[in-house]
Amino acid sequence: MTPKNKIYKRLTKKYFKFLNSQEVLSEPFRDKVGQLKNFYLPLSQKIFEFYSKEKKTKIIGLTGGQGSGKSTISKILKIILKEGFDLNTIVFSIDDFYKTLREREKMSDEISPLFLTRGVPGTHDTDLLYKCLKILKSSKFKKVSIPKFDKSTDDRLSRRKWQKVKKQPDIVIFEGWCVGVTPQKKKDLLVPINELEKVKDKNRIWREKVNKELNNKYKKIFKLVDKFIFLKVPSFKHVQKWRLLQEKKLRITSRGKKTMNNEQIKNFIMFYERLTKHMLKNFNKIADTLIEIDDKHRLKTIKFY
Repeated sequence: MTPKNKIYKRLTKKYFKFLNSQEVLSEPFRDKVGQLKNFYLPLSQKIFEFYSKEKKTKIIGLTGGQGSGKSTISKILKIILKEGFDLNTIVFSIDDFYKTLREREKMSDEISPLFLTRGVPGTHDTDLLYKCLKILKSSKFKKVSIPKFDKSTDDRLSRRKWQKVKKQPDIVIFEGWCVGVTPQKKKDLLVPINELEKVKDKNRIWREKVNKELNNKYKKIFKLVDKFIFLKVPSFKHVQKWRLLQEKKLRITSRGKKTMNNEQIKNFIMFYERLTKHMLKNFNKIADTLIEIDDKHRLKTIKFY
């Protein structure tokens, strides 16, 4: 099934309305029609065909570096899958499952001070995440609440503000910068990758703990993902550039709330550098769909494996 006529008109109307709501200052979306026809519709069609084989809940992992467009693309896919293919779709991020500030403070005291900063594997509530994904896929589905994390307060929101899923979804878009990431080889952990690791992780305690987490709980979680879509950015320097833009948007949409300045962003990005570079080098071997992004932040090519 391909969206046609009235359905297609309704779909495009919602698509353009959403894009217009997301445009900030001097960063308009480029080639909106072309991106819809060449990327979003073919990708949605593939997801629909995959779902149609068994008509069971499918978890789609959408991964890519910070600022690559995961949240925006997730919402676009949700619009198309709902309007064009009548698929009940929910979206959430691995970020929503960050441990509470108190839990990370405890980790920073007991393991390494670097675990106070959210982001890397080890800073998520993996038990809660695994439980939610299992319920969403279960033939004995029961309503479930997905947590929400407030980055401006660096803490989890109260339960009453969580996303409540009362009906079993057809498609779950599970997005995040490290969704599907594989552990590194031990020898790859020996040399620090940046100033943060060189100064604050001299004994490799932090990065070895991160790797251990990937080998255990995260591996179990990522096995529940049915298909992986990888948004491949041109290089790590683009991650920093686009993360700065992301924060600029946050400053506009979160007036009065705490945001980071440019220097804080540069320091923050160092926590993500090791695994982002690891994924840029290796994740195309794992991905079911590879979308390359050009240096102007446009979707450049798409490959289905």
